[in-house]
Amino acid sequence: MGARTWLPRLLAFGLLGFSLAGWLIADEQRTAPDLTVHEWGTFTAIAGKDGRAVEWSPLGLPRYPASTDLPKFVEHIADVNFKLGLRGTIRMETPVMYFYSPREVTVSARVAFSKGLITEWYPHADRVQPEGAMHDPRLSQLPVDGRIAWNNVTISPNLDGQLPREVESSRYYAARETSSSPLRVRTSAGEQQEKFLFYRGVSASALPLSAALNFDGRLVVKSLSEDEIPAVIFFERRGERVGYRFTGALTDETTLDPPVLTGNIDALYGDLEEALVAQGLYRDEAHAMVETWKDSWFEEGSRLIYIVPRRFIDNVVPLTINPEPGQTVRVFVGRLEIVTPATMEAVKTAIADNDEATLNKYSRFLEPILAISKELH
Repeated sequence: MGARTWLPRLLAFGLLGFSLAGWLIADEQRTAPDLTVHEWGTFTAIAGKDGRAVEWSPLGLPRYPASTDLPKFVEHIADVNFKLGLRGTIRMETPVMYFYSPREVTVSARVAFSKGLITEWYPHADRVQPEGAMHDPRLSQLPVDGRIAWNNVTISPNLDGQLPREVESSRYYAARETSSSPLRVRTSAGEQQEKFLFYRGVSASALPLSAALNFDGRLVVKSLSEDEIPAVIFFERRGERVGYRFTGALTDETTLDPPVLTGNIDALYGDLEEALVAQGLYRDEAHAMVETWKDSWFEEGSRLIYIVPRRFIDNVVPLTINPEPGQTVRVFVGRLEIVTPATMEAVKTAIADNDEATLNKYSRFLEPILAISKELH
């Protein structure tokens, strides 16, 4: 083969190499030592007979959909009706990402969700993948992981703008009650302002622990990873009566007695806030998180509430911020529903009596509760 034949290929390779190098330089990770990022969120799941998270419809069923607790300005995947058919193991609820900087700085933020989809977000994102309609509701069959990217987020510590708010109340607004720096994002429809980056999603990933009732009604909690579970709470509510058992770090396995329903819910709020602060959240962030989710975490039924190991978060929901912050704290609370005999009996009786008020208390968990009840009997 002559020189004239190779020359175009060599030139093409050289140009390609040059272009690739330029792209790498343009996307090179920079640093911002005085930038701090804190994030919190919730993983919601339901334990099956073996204690591991089962597949369910995390966004609810047509008759009992998950609560529509978000303002209308929040964006979502295009195929809203498809969401009700999604089947996975985890509903990732309300991660919010706070930024703190003494000066104005513009960053990009990119999040992926292993075996999952990003379903809601605000402010406007530059890219959400996969794009287009989904045709298979099983999240475990997704060809690619879900992703979201904000390419130009300006952190403006002195910004004093009007944040969007609608007349109706929403747990969304409680997350704003922190000292974080305001953000502004330019979009084709104008500028949007907020105190955080917000997103939600659903996934078919496994959890880092399991929790199953043994023969005498005690809860056996096992770590399924090499990482320590920083804190574990076994909680139960029956009407106005509540109880909980709070245990420290879990490295292997522990067995918890059923909670005595003589507890003080305000004391639990305080204990949980302290656990969140111990993981690195600022106190106002921890308080905002508890205020956001206390009506959901501590509703009717039994559940395990735990602090998710940081490495699990980074593996399942990897985050990239450019320039790289001097500090990044990520604290997620896991909520694992436990189908106890009391729960099964309450649902069975409510169905027999056509008691919609009681059924609504369990709403999106009804399908897996009935499936697990059938399996156990």
